[in-house]
Amino acid sequence: MTAHRLTTGHVSALLLLPEALDTAPAQAADRSLPGGWTLEAALDTKEAADLEITTGAAAVTIEQDTVRLRLPAAVAASDTLAYATYTATERIRQQQHKVTVHATALIAPDGQVVLLIGAKGAGKTSTAIALAARGWTHAGDDLVVLGEWGNGGLAVWPGKPTAAIRDPTRPLAPKLRHLLEPFATGPASLARVVRVAVHPALAQASMTPAVPLSVNERLRLHEMLARYISGLPTPVTGVSGVPYGPVWPLDTPDLASWRSHLITALAGCRFDYLYAPDPETAADLLTKEGTT
Repeated sequence: MTAHRLTTGHVSALLLLPEALDTAPAQAADRSLPGGWTLEAALDTKEAADLEITTGAAAVTIEQDTVRLRLPAAVAASDTLAYATYTATERIRQQQHKVTVHATALIAPDGQVVLLIGAKGAGKTSTAIALAARGWTHAGDDLVVLGEWGNGGLAVWPGKPTAAIRDPTRPLAPKLRHLLEPFATGPASLARVVRVAVHPALAQASMTPAVPLSVNERLRLHEMLARYISGLPTPVTGVSGVPYGPVWPLDTPDLASWRSHLITALAGCRFDYLYAPDPETAADLLTKEGTT
């Protein structure tokens, strides 16, 4: 085994890999993950490993504080290595009061973050691009790291720096990946959460307060905050064929309790539901109201 210092998702981990494992495909996936995915040689290996990768039948176990991933050999040598190890470091993130969420974030001209949440296809990315054209700064598309400052305030760390955007003139063509610019260089305070729904069937734009949060909204937030700790986005068998995999044993009662605390903190932010017929209208309404 060879020891490496892995940095991804704004945390660092000591990673043990099989000798001569090709990590080039994983390193090529760094722009698909918040905080990138980089390896450096580990000079001091006296500490216990945070992650250990072996090859064989897919399995996930935890021994002491070491997450052990057994991946099929072809999977370990593919870009799935980046996604699997990112998911494994979610345990470290949540111990540091950070969590990976399915969301898009932007920094408003006043320096504070607006977090756009919503189902796949709700219009988060297109609204974000329209806001960037109005002077806002991208802080992550689709994947963002949300957490707490040392003083207990909420913050967003830069998320995935690329976005998949469909050419409207070729609706059946694969989405093209674009580098988001300008992009945040560090964390910023979270001021506002907006659940977005953009669809041409919506005749008028509106902004409706979501607080006090409904039971359904709390359940949706719970799923959003728990998604990566359960490992559901990353089958340890890779993505070819039929993905499957066990629920990862990464969670603890303390982490679950902290996520419940985070939902309460999110309810303390301005939290709205935004409905608009198109991204430009949504961006106009957000620009008008800002982060207040």
